[in-house]
Amino acid sequence: MNKGDLVIAVANAKLVSTKKQAQETVDYIFNAMAEALKKDGSVQIAGFGSFKVTKREARTGRNPQTGAEIKIAARNALKFTPAKALKDAIN
Repeated sequence: MNKGDLVIAVANAKLVSTKKQAQETVDYIFNAMAEALKKDGSVQIAGFGSFKVTKREARTGRNPQTGAEIKIAARNALKFTPAKALKDAIN
């Protein structure tokens, strides 16, 4: 499922009256989640899972074509941990 599929699912669920409103709703949810991750570093959705920002340290990597060492800068990464209810639903 991609963002467009999610918009169609929201529109078909009759939560909103138009596809444009569904698009705005999905955009709002994603933007709110992104802002919460920037501010607090985590988003928890009961029954679905949690998103958490983790720090990745700087490290040395290797270019697979040349074998030359390269420096990989430190950065933030996003980690998702599914809830037990979601795990049970897909198994």
